[in-house]
Amino acid sequence: MAANATRKILVTSALPYANGPLHLGHMLEQVQTDIWVRFQKSRGHDCLYVCADDAHGTAIMLAAERLGISPEQHIDIMRERHIRDSDGFLIDFANYYSTHSLENRKWSEEIYQRLKANNHIATREITQAFDPEKELFLADRFIKGTCPRCKTADQYGDNCEACGATYSPADLIDPVSAISGATPVERESTHFFFKLPEFEAMLKQWLDSDTLQPQVANKLREWTDAGLQEWDISRDAPYFGFEIPGEPGKYFYVWLDAPIGYIASFDNYCQRTGHDFDAYLQPGGDTELYHFIGKDIINFHGLFWPAMLHSAGLRTPTAIFAHGFLTVNGTKMSKSRGTFINASTYLDHLDAEYLRYYFAAKLGDSVDDIDLNLEDFIQRVNSDVVGKVVNIASRCAGFLRKGFDNRLASECAEPDLLKEFIGAGEPIAALYEQREFNKAIREIIALADKANQYIDGKKPWVLAKEEGRESEVHAVCSVGINLFRVLMTYLKPVLPVMADKSEAFLNTSLDWTALESPLLDHQLAKFKPLIQRIDPEQVEAMIEASKPSEEPAPNTPSEQAGKAEASTASDTIAFEDFAKIDLRVGLITAADHVEGADKLLKLTLDLGELGTRQVFAGIKSAYLPEQLVGMHTVVVANLAPRKMRFGVSEGMVLAAGPGGEDIYLLQPHDGARPGMQVK
Repeated sequence: MAANATRKILVTSALPYANGPLHLGHMLEQVQTDIWVRFQKSRGHDCLYVCADDAHGTAIMLAAERLGISPEQHIDIMRERHIRDSDGFLIDFANYYSTHSLENRKWSEEIYQRLKANNHIATREITQAFDPEKELFLADRFIKGTCPRCKTADQYGDNCEACGATYSPADLIDPVSAISGATPVERESTHFFFKLPEFEAMLKQWLDSDTLQPQVANKLREWTDAGLQEWDISRDAPYFGFEIPGEPGKYFYVWLDAPIGYIASFDNYCQRTGHDFDAYLQPGGDTELYHFIGKDIINFHGLFWPAMLHSAGLRTPTAIFAHGFLTVNGTKMSKSRGTFINASTYLDHLDAEYLRYYFAAKLGDSVDDIDLNLEDFIQRVNSDVVGKVVNIASRCAGFLRKGFDNRLASECAEPDLLKEFIGAGEPIAALYEQREFNKAIREIIALADKANQYIDGKKPWVLAKEEGRESEVHAVCSVGINLFRVLMTYLKPVLPVMADKSEAFLNTSLDWTALESPLLDHQLAKFKPLIQRIDPEQVEAMIEASKPSEEPAPNTPSEQAGKAEASTASDTIAFEDFAKIDLRVGLITAADHVEGADKLLKLTLDLGELGTRQVFAGIKSAYLPEQLVGMHTVVVANLAPRKMRFGVSEGMVLAAGPGGEDIYLLQPHDGARPGMQVK
């Protein structure tokens, strides 16, 4: 059952914003994309998955300022963390790049110049809220005030979380800048706009094609039916991004250069590998381009992006696939309940393949939300993966090892059964192709049930005790292993590590292209455990680790003094006091001399889901800054920030030794991850 002619496919998923760690909502999208890409590769197609960090905007600039580092340092730290977490979830990127790159600057400027040359750029004066203290224009989310409808205080400038009202920032009662607390003033500025209304006919034809899911196309028709508006693509300095060519102090809005980041990441990949860039980006070729995104950003990808590409003379996507949001236990992810789970926190406690399987079992081709029910998660993984699929291999492998030197029979005792399993391949492949992963998993597990029923019916454990029936045991277990091989071929896109282990055991490829080749008179390797059952206590520990600390660190000098007095009142402390210390693994991402300080070095520490911290450490006599970068150490993460004349120190690194040159930073075990608790 050979796959069709080789396809050339370029795939992207939405770019994570470089201002915080990845959480399980991000991983839902990356896992969905990765499964589809791995399926295409297994079928023998040339399929490339590129992505990048979305690294521009006011929020990035302000976050870096709070941390006392440059925006470039901040986005570099976040990109390393994002790559590490995606690797942990087995996401197989061909390239993971950044929108703050030479390639993205080049393509942003090139596309803008093409739009301008085609008379698709307009300019006009607009009035905006301006922070007179920070001297920057304020986006709606950076303005807070009292809701004009329900009078709830502390609401953002575009909508009220209490009553759901939508409004403009000018409607807020007593508005203030969320950045400085100053009262915003109105100020005029020249902005640049993309003439979206001129693409109404093109977009209506686009929405009537099969490029979008029906629900998505219907939603976007609300925009075209209401009349398209010009899209503001510029922002004023200060802004972290790319300056518009020939327009000093004017910058591309982050949402202009973010999707162009797909092109830039692929361009970077092609430069490194010699891949044919133009074949995938120019109109009229035989290549395919797909975007996987969340339903909250369909207007950017379904309207603005194809119109820009059309004007710039570049190909539009073959299809855009939107998915719903992730809920946990039926509700929105919540930090207080411990269900807002960062990717790194999950990986500290659980195998990535558990969640890959569960997401696959829930994901369809619609934009409906997906719920991670943790009880169902445990039960389904343990029942399906361990209790059904792995069970086939483990129960047969023992008999083959003991009685037949791990060699399979030379003939298949159940050719019709094996043919039925292999024949299911094309229908299952069609489900994968259409992103109906949940239906594919249902079909695969139904086959696993049938395989277990076959083995249960033959009872090789009974036959093995009866003299002269060894050949029957050999035949049954050889059939079982061949059925397992077919099932793992179907599951390889979902469970790549388990598939790798299965390939080592089976001594054969599990690619779809090898599906029709049964293993006859074939030598197996020694069977080793493929995956462990989920222990519910692991899930409970993950939830606890995701909850905020019950007792925040003291914030005021008097609170800190009170803590100090309590700790020095006697020569001993209670265990409860010691247990409050939150020790975490920190990765030193930067180290610098401190001007005017004889003993201090300024360290920038990556603490995983806890973010980035700046710490001043008195270790200059023992370490040079360049010796420290890349080192893992142990950090007191819940120490109250301390204001020093050199800046604010946001924690403490632990060291031992008599002093001078003999100071040794405490280092965790190999394989420790930033943010991991030290116990």
